[in-house]
Amino acid sequence: MHDPIADMIVRMKNASDSRKESVVFPHSKLKLAILDVLMKNGFVKSFGKKGKKVAKFIEVVLSYDDNGPKITGVERVSKTSKRVYSKSKEIRKVKNGLGLLVISTPKGIMTDKEAKAANVGGEALFKIW
Repeated sequence: MHDPIADMIVRMKNASDSRKESVVFPHSKLKLAILDVLMKNGFVKSFGKKGKKVAKFIEVVLSYDDNGPKITGVERVSKTSKRVYSKSKEIRKVKNGLGLLVISTPKGIMTDKEAKAANVGGEALFKIW
């Protein structure tokens, strides 16, 4: 696996498309920070670390509403082969404000709205809607 973030978001998208209650993937601090942002914005119901030492993994409980899954689409912006950086003034809305752009900034992992409010830019990780 060369891109663990892309693997994580695609697993969550595929699990929500097939109406799975939860999904599991390998543990990392970056993934936990990303999941914290997604939980605050309602895309994920809850998450938790499982396992010990080398065999640690993250279990994520996906969020659904009456119309279906909250996660209907994902798009990886910055890839291992091409990094994409944005200044705070260059950040645009995703799906007319219905989606999120997750950005890695010097102040931590943020959404596009939080980054614009804090006037910081960074590496655009992925879009989710």
